[in-house]
Amino acid sequence: MGKYVDKLKERWGVETLGQVLLILFIFSITGLTALYVRKFFFTLFGFDAQTPLWEKIIVWIVTVVPSYQILFLTYGFLLGQFEFVWRFEKKSARRIKNLFTFSK
Repeated sequence: MGKYVDKLKERWGVETLGQVLLILFIFSITGLTALYVRKFFFTLFGFDAQTPLWEKIIVWIVTVVPSYQILFLTYGFLLGQFEFVWRFEKKSARRIKNLFTFSK
């Protein structure tokens, strides 16, 4: 397990085990909170088992994905890991942008 933690510390550019654990905690509470955001919006729109999947996917993309990003930044700020979270968000945004960018 020590090797895995060392790889995470190197990859994420952090120095301590505490930072790694805090970042993993941030990821987990962000994910859990995003589940509540999804439930809120799906209830708000009256989705049930009969709702077509394509409608659920569109609402999920439009509401939950941006909410996750905002929650991730907020929790990172509140827990003192904003520098890591901001770097991670920028890297993720570049990767998503590259999916939609055609190179010659």
